[in-house]
Amino acid sequence: MKARELLDRLLAPAAASVGCVVVYLTHPRALEAIGFESHGQVILTLSGAASLFSSAWLCGRLVGLALERSGPNRRRVPKLLQELVSVALFIAASIATVILVLGQSFSGALASSGLVIAVFGFAIRNVLADVFSGIALGLEAPYRIGDWVEIGSNVKGRVVEIGWRTTRLLTRDSTYTILPNSQIAQQKLTNYSAPQRHYRRQVEILVNHEISASQAKAILSNAAAQVPLVLRAPAPDARILAHEPKGIRYAVRFWVPNYAEDIDCVDAILQAIDQALRDNDLPPPYDRVRLIRGTVATSARESDRIECVG
Repeated sequence: MKARELLDRLLAPAAASVGCVVVYLTHPRALEAIGFESHGQVILTLSGAASLFSSAWLCGRLVGLALERSGPNRRRVPKLLQELVSVALFIAASIATVILVLGQSFSGALASSGLVIAVFGFAIRNVLADVFSGIALGLEAPYRIGDWVEIGSNVKGRVVEIGWRTTRLLTRDSTYTILPNSQIAQQKLTNYSAPQRHYRRQVEILVNHEISASQAKAILSNAAAQVPLVLRAPAPDARILAHEPKGIRYAVRFWVPNYAEDIDCVDAILQAIDQALRDNDLPPPYDRVRLIRGTVATSARESDRIECVG
């Protein structure tokens, strides 16, 4: 972060904090000098409250800058976490201000309003569930802004915003999906961008029995290695998954640079494998249908029957 940007973000809260504290400490002498000693309590309360809130403002900016500079691997710290710190500081300043104004009557005011708080909390329980889930997600940070995630089994997208109540995803089709944080906290979450942005992918290929397993593995792995989109290291490989009546099923494994290129990598891999199988004159691993003229045993007349041969 540049020094000019740092100064712009800290100058206003720092100036406000210093000014309020100076007024709070020096106002008795100033009022005495101009003959307004009777207004001392009012100035004391106002300058004290202003000092508390300006200090909370300054501390929030400092904590936000510290979080931005200490993010692991220079990934963006969720905005929700910075907002949570600022809100906590302002709540503390508000409580201190109320105590400063009301003194001992503050505890009595809280006791008398307990029923109202309980009714209000029940009315907004769903909102609170989303907010507290958002706080938990912000602190645990299972995903960050810019990560590609899959939530549940049918929601995939890139995280573009993490709010108090909802998380917003941008899908591959350039549409927004907005999910409540409480719903996210209750579902399986897969992060394709952590701990690293590259990850291993695989496609399954069924190859005819007419070629040996060692030859098929060599053809498949070499074909995958020719695709420029996938990573060169670790190199693509092929593994046998199962022997089936129609052929041997292989898993061609390769490394994708990032989730944004996942579909393109799979498409290129399958195209390269298809071309390699055709270049080696390998027959397709599906049944060939043949029409046979014959006699049905239950009747003495000729009939057509279908026979599938591997």
